[in-house]
Amino acid sequence: MVKRLVLLLFTGLFCCNFMYAAKLYIPMSADNQGNHLKAYGIAFLALKAGMTVDWLLNYDGGAFAMDQNAEIEKTCKLRGVDYNIMADVQYDGILQKIADPDFNGDVIKLEKAPKIAVYTPKSKLPWDDAVTMALEYAEIPYDKIYDDEILDDKLHEYDWLHLHHEDFTGQYGKFWGAYRTASWYIEDVKNQEAMAAKHGFKKVSQLKLAVAKKIQGFVAGGGYLFAMCSATDSYDIALAADGVDICDVPFDGDAPDPQAQQKLNFAPCFAFKDFTLEKNPYQYEYSDIDNTLFRKVPMTTDYFTLFTFSAKFDPVPTMLCQNHTTTIKGFMGQTTAFRKEVLKSSVLVLGENQAANEARYIHGEFGKGTFTFYGGHDPEDYQHQIDDPHTDLSLHPTSPGYRLILNNVLFPAAKKKPRKT
Repeated sequence: MVKRLVLLLFTGLFCCNFMYAAKLYIPMSADNQGNHLKAYGIAFLALKAGMTVDWLLNYDGGAFAMDQNAEIEKTCKLRGVDYNIMADVQYDGILQKIADPDFNGDVIKLEKAPKIAVYTPKSKLPWDDAVTMALEYAEIPYDKIYDDEILDDKLHEYDWLHLHHEDFTGQYGKFWGAYRTASWYIEDVKNQEAMAAKHGFKKVSQLKLAVAKKIQGFVAGGGYLFAMCSATDSYDIALAADGVDICDVPFDGDAPDPQAQQKLNFAPCFAFKDFTLEKNPYQYEYSDIDNTLFRKVPMTTDYFTLFTFSAKFDPVPTMLCQNHTTTIKGFMGQTTAFRKEVLKSSVLVLGENQAANEARYIHGEFGKGTFTFYGGHDPEDYQHQIDDPHTDLSLHPTSPGYRLILNNVLFPAAKKKPRKT
């Protein structure tokens, strides 16, 4: 009789646990989550384990939910991610609220962890890549690839590619004016020239154009591209200058084509059109795509605003803008922001500084794939300088600027939904 009672009690507790603790829920609002960045890593870990993750767009800061799992729960505790164990009936109530036509929210199913690549040189240059830091802090695995792998057609092995703080025009970041005697600059030129020669190119600009075209094919075939800072505008400039010498003597040993500006072809560009090249080799700028030299924005008032999209009708931009605030601190970079005058009409602006008439965060489609460009260098370092120490993200676990990066990392995991009309 005693054994039977114990068995009944155990069975009852098991059933209660099954009925009332069915979901592991990760809030993402400002008040309820102490480590937003690590939370993305938890969602990614669940996907790697074969679980499905619900992304609750515009609900509780873009919360995540998944079936209760002891290992995931343990990892939340170890990584300092706030979570709740929620009964099915309580979670069903949340889903009903989100499904209400008057509520601007939606539930996106994340189904498979994307395979991630970061385009970065083997020898680390003296600045930091915000995306690499975000991935490492969130404990999301990624591979480093560079020119060898891309030219050897390894891109098809990946779903998502991030472009390092990079110069695709072959002008070595236009650091020549200020840093041409620096050992790291001399070493970088040597390495880039060796890479070009290895692949049969006479100039670094020709190598980078070939890489840019491979990336273009990756996106056209359905890949997801994310780029920040100078990788954004220098990429499109390289595509526009296909077959045109835009590099001055310090960069490739001969003068640029005097008709280079007139010969640009903007059709292959992802995001930009009608821009004017910066030809001065002493000027730390590629073109007038970047708004850095035009903007008059004091640091104390430098913010940009995310747009609010209709989650049920426009889930993609809604995913990319998930955050616990719509106001993001601005931050500088070689390419800080994009002048709206040079944006293609097909580009969707996700975040802007309206007073400066600049776009900070943009998105678009190319072929079967997508691209997202994010201006600035480091969301938690307003004006990062060469040789500055790297950002310690443990000091910024709730950074809304870094959340935008991690939205893009999870974006490829989403189950594709037909656009509603």
